[in-house]
Amino acid sequence: MTVLSSFRSYLSHTKIDFMKPHKLALALSVVGIVGSLLLVAIKGLNFGIDFAGGILIEAQIDEELDLARVRELLSAEVKDVQIQNVDQKNLLIRVAKADEEQSTVVKKIQEILGKNFSKIEYQKIDYVGPQVGSELIMKGFMALLLSFVFIMIYIWVRFDWQFGVGGIFALVHDAVLTLGFYSLTGLEFNLTSIAAILTIIGYSINDSVVIYDRIRENMRRYKKMDFAELINSSANSTLSRTILTSGVTLISILALILFGGKVLYSFSVATFFGIVIGTYSSIYISAPILIYFDPRKKNID
Repeated sequence: MTVLSSFRSYLSHTKIDFMKPHKLALALSVVGIVGSLLLVAIKGLNFGIDFAGGILIEAQIDEELDLARVRELLSAEVKDVQIQNVDQKNLLIRVAKADEEQSTVVKKIQEILGKNFSKIEYQKIDYVGPQVGSELIMKGFMALLLSFVFIMIYIWVRFDWQFGVGGIFALVHDAVLTLGFYSLTGLEFNLTSIAAILTIIGYSINDSVVIYDRIRENMRRYKKMDFAELINSSANSTLSRTILTSGVTLISILALILFGGKVLYSFSVATFFGIVIGTYSSIYISAPILIYFDPRKKNID
């Protein structure tokens, strides 16, 4: 028997009392949600060019790339400039909310680089205005809102409204805490951040559905079992799947954090955090909250 099989066998026979600290877990989750909302309201989010507006230039320099030198050259002439290396020869230049005309700033950057590097090729030059940024914020918010609505409908149709309440609360918890994480760490919040949040809530609800399926199965099998005990049994019986799936996913995302470069760094770190929180919410929020909306009050065939 392999180590993985032994570990999976061990997890399949656990008897952890997940319900015992459920009140504390719910209280901490509420505190986390309120704290994250306050953090976003007070400190705000570090909006990237996608939302705040600005200039994005991708350039290829066919010689040894000294990022510190490029940053020093541009920072002396251009305000609010950010430099990121994509690889050994390619770099991203971002300028947020330039005081001058955007075309003037681009010409200035091209002149500075042209004087100091002999071979430069501009792969992409994008302009994002504040109005476009506002529209993208609204569309991103609508994407999140619609995902919540359709997930709620799915849970309601597949199970019962009681399960929908637990699922939606868990998703709100995951999304808001992820926003709080962005605000706290100062990670750039852009369109890939919306993708990260959608990834997190999709992963979280998938985990919750697995536990819900087992709870519903046990409700039919053990009609007289105490409901708190039934939830514990269901969470324990799916624990091996939850831990192993989350573990493999986190290892994959860790590889992105370490080797994915700065372009994917914000997305990867936020997704790593979100999956940890999503795994926690599936076990300690979406399932235990059913104790307050006992679905056995309605007969399930």
